[in-house]
Amino acid sequence: MKIVNVNTNDIHGGAARAAYRLHKSLLASAVDSIIFVQSKNSDDYTIIGPKTFPQKISSKLSPFVDSLPVRFYQSRSKTLFSTALMPSSYVVQKINALKPDIVHLHWINAGFLKIEDIVKIKAPVVWSLHDMWAFTGGCHYDEGCGGFVQSCGKCKVLGSDKPFDLSSRIYNRKRKSFSKFDIQFIALSNWLFNEAKKSSLLKDKIIHQIPNPIDTIKFAPFDKNQARKLLNLPSNKKLILFGAVSSTSDPRKGFIELTEALKLINTDNAELVVFGASRPEKENEFKLTTHFLGHLHDDVSLRILYSAADVMVVPSLQENLSNAIMESLACGTPVVGFDIGGNPDMIEHMLNGYLARAYDIKDLAYGISWVIEHPEPFVLKKMAREKVLDKFDSSVVAQQYISIYKKLIR
Repeated sequence: MKIVNVNTNDIHGGAARAAYRLHKSLLASAVDSIIFVQSKNSDDYTIIGPKTFPQKISSKLSPFVDSLPVRFYQSRSKTLFSTALMPSSYVVQKINALKPDIVHLHWINAGFLKIEDIVKIKAPVVWSLHDMWAFTGGCHYDEGCGGFVQSCGKCKVLGSDKPFDLSSRIYNRKRKSFSKFDIQFIALSNWLFNEAKKSSLLKDKIIHQIPNPIDTIKFAPFDKNQARKLLNLPSNKKLILFGAVSSTSDPRKGFIELTEALKLINTDNAELVVFGASRPEKENEFKLTTHFLGHLHDDVSLRILYSAADVMVVPSLQENLSNAIMESLACGTPVVGFDIGGNPDMIEHMLNGYLARAYDIKDLAYGISWVIEHPEPFVLKKMAREKVLDKFDSSVVAQQYISIYKKLIR
């Protein structure tokens, strides 16, 4: 059985990391798997990127060209919006030339794969929903708009008040294209499964609910004192960890909510650690000392960081199935987040972390305090680790994907 995973990037971004982990877990299960990408940054020979000069030029220009129509909307929010307008003939030709048994689409934006070209793929296709983009008019998260239930237009993310705007045109393109092919979808969280079923684009499609896998050998508890020494972090403080790609600049990641919550807790014995962002030019007015660690790109560094912390805070306002939550729990570090999106799939309230009421800053602050002041932190650590071993371990999750592949091939 040969699987070709298709993702815009190989290692950069949450979806890329998730796709790569699935790929590695398939290989470990003796499945012939490769990844085909638009932008390759690793030296992994099982990942195929653009090779010819025209392909490399196209991979550089496509993200810019894809974003041009969006730039006309001056009042747009910071939420990512993709058009999928770029022709992708060489991409489909390459996929078909690999002669896969199954093509597994992941995050295919930034001008990588045009909506109308998906129908040209000759093998059965399964598509993992890493965010909401597949069933919206272009936004990756709808900011609570809900327009995708019927059809898009007057797009909140674009800041548009016109019913026939860019989001409406993209939605109609998807409607026409989706009627021409039979793709099965995979929602990575219960929340995204339910959202996808509401959409007029996917409500009649087969949608499975399977999470991302994680290697629980790579992500495992590491000695806390040693971890803090390696990262030059204090050994006598409670460390509150926060981080994500664009963690301080993307409003969806909840940095503002975290800032407000930290003003409400006793910080005499606590310090904040931020990764995924460097120290800003203008400092935030935190009451507590803050360590900015910048971007961490390898699993070893992340494992050490999670193990150094007493609590991980993921205050996202919309979230599918957070890699950060899963990684932290795998390392035995409890997590605090809002009771939204895919968070309840991983955080068990007051067992391995704390689920604050949605967007309630006071409850978020209480949850942080509840974890760092817990009288038996080793119990939280044990429950955190066991949750991941039971539900998300690579060997467990890979078999669920393989089962779907086999049914599609039959």
